[in-house]
Amino acid sequence: MEIPKIAKKAPITIQVKKGETYYWCACGRSSNQPFCDGSHKVTAFKPLEFTAGKDDTVYICQCKQTETPPFCDCTHRDF
Repeated sequence: MEIPKIAKKAPITIQVKKGETYYWCACGRSSNQPFCDGSHKVTAFKPLEFTAGKDDTVYICQCKQTETPPFCDCTHRDF
């Protein structure tokens, strides 16, 4: 099983807008973290599509090990 690359051992805080769709990088290779830039094409990973239910501040996982993708669950603290 392929393991995603850890982009960073901390979440990133972003502002999302209600109704907008985002594509979270699941492979860790994107140069546009935490979002997909197509780098996954050489891996078995696919980006995770999510749509914001409301205007909000969210904490997006960058270690790629979260149990609640794309949101940080503090798994990065285990490394």
